[in-house]
Amino acid sequence: MKKFEDSGLLAARILISVLFIIAGYGKLGDAYAGTQAFMEAMQVPGILLPLTILLELGGGLAVMFGLLTRTTSVFIFIFCILTAILFHNDFSDGMNMTMFLKNFSIGAGYLMLAMMGPGRFSIDGALKKNW
Repeated sequence: MKKFEDSGLLAARILISVLFIIAGYGKLGDAYAGTQAFMEAMQVPGILLPLTILLELGGGLAVMFGLLTRTTSVFIFIFCILTAILFHNDFSDGMNMTMFLKNFSIGAGYLMLAMMGPGRFSIDGALKKNW
């Protein structure tokens, strides 16, 4: 299995990043105001939305291409856990419980990626950097 590790990490980086790239892009334009209002309704300052978009879109692209993979993965891991706790904490609603667990699961994937690194097929690998 070791011989497939780099290919597996490439596939994992692509698959785990797509959700964040689409989510970050989706918050731009017409959806911006609605997302900001939702955040504020959940007692999260709407001024954090640009950072959210940067992390989702920029961080998703960085992880997909394997740039600053370990560092970015740690930030996205923290984001996933905080998002679960702040936005999906109504466990009387089955969908919220599912979203809570989804965020924790995706966060676990990013935590594993932070620990494993991006693999050889990445910008970090080409630069021989381990950040």
